[in-house]
Amino acid sequence: MQSIHVGVREAKISLSKLLKMVKNGNEIILTDRGRPVGKIVPLEEESLPLEVRIKRLEEQGVIGTGVEKMREEIPPPIPLQNGMAQQLLQEDRDDVNR
Repeated sequence: MQSIHVGVREAKISLSKLLKMVKNGNEIILTDRGRPVGKIVPLEEESLPLEVRIKRLEEQGVIGTGVEKMREEIPPPIPLQNGMAQQLLQEDRDDVNR
């Protein structure tokens, strides 16, 4: 983790940029007239909500969303004559009810 010293005035101006740095694992030391007064640090992974942890893993490429794989696994529909799907479904239901 890299520590970066930033004055309060600069922190006010570039807070969004600093927060992105914190998200990337950096630690921001806030200074007032050159004296450290506070820190902005990343949250521990365990304290983040599950959705946020999953999103981070997806962004890092550790896990996938699964959507890509699902698209590959679903075969294309089998072309059937008109009414054939209904007929097959009814036959299947009749077999179950016997």
